[in-house]
Amino acid sequence: MAQPAWQDPVPLALDTAPVPEYGSGSLADLLPTLVAGQEVPGFTAAIPELTPADRNCVFLIDGLGWEQIKAHPDEAPFLHSLLPTSRGGTGRPLTAGFPSTTATSLASVGTGLPPGEHGLPGYTVRDPGTGALMNQLRWKPWTEPKVWQPHPTVFQLADAAGVRTAQVSAPMFEQTPLTKVALSGGSFLGRLSGEERMDVAAQRLAAGDRSLVYTYYSEVDGKGHRFGTDSDAWRGQLMYVDGLARRLAEQLPPRSALYITADHGMIDIPFDERSRIDFDEDWELSAGVALLGGEGRARHVYAVPGAQADVLAVWREVLGEQFWVASREEAVAAGWFGPVIDERVHGRIGDVVAAAHDDVIITASVNEPHESAMAGVHGSLTPVEQLVPLLEVRS
Repeated sequence: MAQPAWQDPVPLALDTAPVPEYGSGSLADLLPTLVAGQEVPGFTAAIPELTPADRNCVFLIDGLGWEQIKAHPDEAPFLHSLLPTSRGGTGRPLTAGFPSTTATSLASVGTGLPPGEHGLPGYTVRDPGTGALMNQLRWKPWTEPKVWQPHPTVFQLADAAGVRTAQVSAPMFEQTPLTKVALSGGSFLGRLSGEERMDVAAQRLAAGDRSLVYTYYSEVDGKGHRFGTDSDAWRGQLMYVDGLARRLAEQLPPRSALYITADHGMIDIPFDERSRIDFDEDWELSAGVALLGGEGRARHVYAVPGAQADVLAVWREVLGEQFWVASREEAVAAGWFGPVIDERVHGRIGDVVAAAHDDVIITASVNEPHESAMAGVHGSLTPVEQLVPLLEVRS
């Protein structure tokens, strides 16, 4: 029921924000569960619904969330047919983690740790050592990777334990810092076409008695950002990747499990002033703010010294009916970034954290022109962004 105009707005209660299923059903729990079943020391099966396999393959489709597969049975008949297999045959999704964005999610997949531990808690975050915004997807400005994310990857630990481990992806990703800190270990095999990646992934899966193979496809996300998920371009990519998944599934060697997942879903946001709030043109939201980090639906807000309480109060007053607006301490206590926050990570989280509830984003037209022009976006805690599949095929 709408409030009378004379009443002050009531901010969304923070306890209504869905918290990712860290420890039992998040992306960070996937690889630890798989390698625990391969008897790699130091790991336990965090996702209890999964059955161990000697050979495990993870196919991560960037940007293809649970809700998108459910909504497109005609464009993705193979993936849609696998929905009942998700999460060990329960027909349930995983949660990506917060924020639901590529750098954060890939780090969670590869390290087996939530964002509060691996330390990539957003698209852009403040480096407490320099005071500058660090783009963790593009790794700008340059920051020593092993200092920023010092934990070993699950791939490295599995490879050291004798599991044949490989990543099969586009060649351009081989030397990126994000790959180094999140997905390295074993062999990297760069292949240009999606078909080549599927074929090589199947070959590498068969190469060991125990094997762990990761392969990746990015263009569903790319077309979604540019054109939105309600576009022919996006639907064309969905049809293509559906064929890739089928191609890989049909080549599985014996004793294999294929898991098809994603790093986040996506939501289309209309291009109007009500749906796109421009921080760079809003004097209320920008007052007292030293740096604006994160992305449109998951903002890290860094206040000038002494202004933290005022910034929180204003953001909550202006946006609190559309966003869950929390202080750093509140977001940490709510478990948004996981149950543990490493000391080095604490200062990377905004003084204020704003996660979108409604179909709205906070753009920055001057400082983020490319991101502000995106049709499809993600990052928050809502089901369309947060829920990802864990579709399963076994041989």
